[in-house]
Amino acid sequence: MSMPVEVLEAEFLRLPTADRMMLLHKIIASLDADPARGRAWDQLAAERQADAEADKAALVPGQAFIAQLRAELA
Repeated sequence: MSMPVEVLEAEFLRLPTADRMMLLHKIIASLDADPARGRAWDQLAAERQADAEADKAALVPGQAFIAQLRAELA
């Protein structure tokens, strides 16, 4: 028997924040119909992490990057 969306929403909102986050993550993951895309992103992230650890990539603090970008766009 299926539950009306409004009832499901109300039950969801009663959950503790951590449980809502976990459930939301699972729901979003279930919407990704292309596992190959997920694997490609995982591979890219691993490569970038390896580059950062091997000092092949320049790591710039977020605020410094934004300031640099704003200066270049001005």
